[in-house]
Amino acid sequence: MSNSSSDRIVTALREWITTAPAGAQLPSTRSLVTEYGVSPVTVQKALRTLIGQGVIESRPGVGTFVRKVRVPRPHDYGWQTAALGAPRHHLPPVTAAMRTAPNDVIALHAGYPDKELLPERLVRTAITRSSRSDLALTRPPAAGLPELQSWFAAELGAGALPGASQPVASDVVIIPGSQSGLSTLFRTLVGAGRPLLIESPSYWGAILAARQVGVQLVPVPSGRHGPDPDDVDRAFARTGARAFYAQPNFANPSGARWSADLATRVLDIVREHGAFLIEDDWAHDFGITAAPTPVAAREDSGHVVYLRSLTKSVSPSIRVAGLIARGPARERILADTQAQSMYVSGVLQQAALDVVTQPAWRTHLRSLRSQLAARRDLLVDALREHVPDAHIDSVPHGGLNLWVQLPDTTDLGQLARDCEARGVVVAAGDDWFPAEPAGRYLRLNYSGPDPGSFPEAARIIGEVLAS
Repeated sequence: MSNSSSDRIVTALREWITTAPAGAQLPSTRSLVTEYGVSPVTVQKALRTLIGQGVIESRPGVGTFVRKVRVPRPHDYGWQTAALGAPRHHLPPVTAAMRTAPNDVIALHAGYPDKELLPERLVRTAITRSSRSDLALTRPPAAGLPELQSWFAAELGAGALPGASQPVASDVVIIPGSQSGLSTLFRTLVGAGRPLLIESPSYWGAILAARQVGVQLVPVPSGRHGPDPDDVDRAFARTGARAFYAQPNFANPSGARWSADLATRVLDIVREHGAFLIEDDWAHDFGITAAPTPVAAREDSGHVVYLRSLTKSVSPSIRVAGLIARGPARERILADTQAQSMYVSGVLQQAALDVVTQPAWRTHLRSLRSQLAARRDLLVDALREHVPDAHIDSVPHGGLNLWVQLPDTTDLGQLARDCEARGVVVAAGDDWFPAEPAGRYLRLNYSGPDPGSFPEAARIIGEVLAS
């Protein structure tokens, strides 16, 4: 039977339920089959729909009954105030970048690429294969599937400089996404109450993870080419910090990319201070006019702890990342990840491995590069035409975002509300600063849905800004 037959039964039964008392028993399946001239399967489908809507309930072996409507009453949770006490750390609200926007708006705020930029066919096939394997019923090793560990190690090793020893599979810990990895790194390498150097602006998720752990953030100004190494050196000397969190390739939000000279100088400073560089290679798969060159590929003495996620480039439903560390730091990291999540689903690990080891994965990345370039350039051109007061310090060579500076007098909160009222959702840049904002910025995602609407979005932003 068609869906219309099931819908017809749902409509009729809902009308009957409105006049029936709570607890009244519905006619049997056999009676409904006879009354509506449909199959038992169609009747059962209609009943499942009503159960899902919460209007009826099934009692196995007894029958189906009209569900009793419970009158809501106010709850008193005041006792929790004393039980919980004051929070140790006041966490900022989740950024606008994580909001789910309605379908009828132009969404420039999100941090994830649109579905059409993902390897959909590869992902669906990989998940199907993985779900049919023994991994659907077994526990994987705590540090991850050996094959996936080897893949992450080989990917980083491919860029290793001559003379540097390449990472091996046993250096890798598979984790459930980069966000949990950041929390682990800040706990194990820094610790609550201790200083952590961080680029400013920087990834809002890293700022959130650090504050959740209780780390003391020490901002280091970072511009279109990255931080000034002298600023990094002074911050280490002044604070005694033992770690510096950075995104050397296509930084979120600015798109900055470190030069080889800057990477070398920062590495020398980190070594001199006996510290760690926590390298977040979040945009490894999103190079456009330049290829990412991980700093970790230049160093083999354990000063760089490297993090690379597949969540954005493969699928947001496959939260799998690789964390590469050497020495005692790696053992502490593994112990923390085991305490937090025990292990990462073997099904997801195998699905991720399946995707990135297919020949079609490289083909997809080449296509993705050209698509991102077209979207980026379309948004840049639209902003230059319709938002003359906006300033784009540099067009990024990779990543997913534009970092747009507005006049200092801009009320970002009001701008975001007015834009959304006209159907454009933007992300105010204040969330990307670990301390006070250094200016008025918007972070605009050019990898979101419907790039054809970018000119219209820019026109609305320009009109709102002008008003």
